[in-house]
Amino acid sequence: MFDYMNAFSRNIGWLTTAEQAQLKNKRIATAGAGGVGSEHIVTLARLGIGKFNISDFDEYEVHNFNRQAGAFMSTVGQPKVEVMEKIALDINPELDIKSFPDGIFEHNVDEFLQDVDVYVDSLDYFALQARKLVYKKCLEKNIPVVVAAPIGMGTALLCFTEDSMNYEEYFRFEDCKTENEQLVKFLIGLSPSLIQRSYLVDPSTSDFIAKKAPSLPMGVKLCGGAAASYVLKILLNRGDLVKAPWGLHFDAYKNKMVKTWRPWGNRNPIQRIMFSIAKKVVLKQ
Repeated sequence: MFDYMNAFSRNIGWLTTAEQAQLKNKRIATAGAGGVGSEHIVTLARLGIGKFNISDFDEYEVHNFNRQAGAFMSTVGQPKVEVMEKIALDINPELDIKSFPDGIFEHNVDEFLQDVDVYVDSLDYFALQARKLVYKKCLEKNIPVVVAAPIGMGTALLCFTEDSMNYEEYFRFEDCKTENEQLVKFLIGLSPSLIQRSYLVDPSTSDFIAKKAPSLPMGVKLCGGAAASYVLKILLNRGDLVKAPWGLHFDAYKNKMVKTWRPWGNRNPIQRIMFSIAKKVVLKQ
């Protein structure tokens, strides 16, 4: 009953039939199947991507309901990676999907990235060690990295390719004394404009010491569309890419679209100032 070209026939027009057939043979890796990860998986599956490597070690809880595509009363207590695998296969039963239910570590990261065309970063914001590990391996293997972060009612997008500034040159994690400072560097690197700051009505909810931050469904949904658009452009080799040290930040609440440019990444003088400001807010200093 399922027919691939019929299932994704409404993509044709924006894609050619030949391009749609190309997407069927592409493999995407997403580490993280929760907030943005679940949205990335669903969006890319509906785009017609035919192969996935997905990873998550967490289970659904009630507090996931505001933003995660696989979070329902019927899935509370179930592994996120299993739920999202079922959802993806329900969209396309012909998918080649490999799941990594224990998370990504040094011992399995090479297998996770094997034959991958694009890596879409979907890790929890605070999963810094896993993020740095996967970014490093993608750099070594020349795998493009797309990261779309849900920030308030918007999304901030970065793209790293073999001809862009690399992740460490941009974020400058190794310049930091502590992991919490690295998390602040990640925040201001994702969102150099900080245009969302003015409508954060309760700053106490952004507490990196407690490893918590607020998130809205609108931001997560926007991430799915932004990241998938970049995946499409990379895989089909068409359309301009904004690459690091350039970035994009669209905020529907502020009615703003900002194209950011931070030469020298987080060593840029502007970023040094923003680092001091953000550190006071999220590290409660």
